[in-house]
Amino acid sequence: MEPPIASALPQSSSNADLSHPTDTHSLVLGFLTILQDVTGWIGGYLVTNGWGRPLEFRLTTAVQPNRVQRALYGPTLQEYVFADLIGKTLVEKTGIVPSLLITDVPLLLSLRSRVHLPIVAVPPSDSNGTMPSGCVSLEHPRCRTSLWLPSCSDSEVGAIRLLLDQVDPAVELSEPFSRIREAVAEARKLGASSRAA
Repeated sequence: MEPPIASALPQSSSNADLSHPTDTHSLVLGFLTILQDVTGWIGGYLVTNGWGRPLEFRLTTAVQPNRVQRALYGPTLQEYVFADLIGKTLVEKTGIVPSLLITDVPLLLSLRSRVHLPIVAVPPSDSNGTMPSGCVSLEHPRCRTSLWLPSCSDSEVGAIRLLLDQVDPAVELSEPFSRIREAVAEARKLGASSRAA
């Protein structure tokens, strides 16, 4: 049930060196989301530099669990599909390693235990400020709302804050998700038109 991955942007060799994480030129952000349509769940992953400029984009084909998988995974199915199948696959198959993962799907915060990267969530607009259990909030000027992150050590919260401080002030952390949604919609239109041709 591993989702096939498509790549839309090549890796930029000038931004591939992450040996100096405090250098603002080497800051890399990974924006990860899951979209649902009639065919299943689709993962979209945009990797940008600290100014929000795209470095790499990947998306999955739709993942639709069958009845047997639904029965076997029960209430853990959605987390399994989101974190293990889609999220982990997208992060591992991407050529550029981000300094920080950012998602707008709180369930993807569980990805922290599957990849060794810090992760924060921009709360979805329909959350009504209700933070999932096992999370802590973090205020930062790069996001209009409090960010959520998995409960972690104070040192990791400090490291995340330092990474966020390096993000260009013009970047608002919720904005790239609209770009991902638009790119996924365009890619799906292109896929539909190439199948019809």
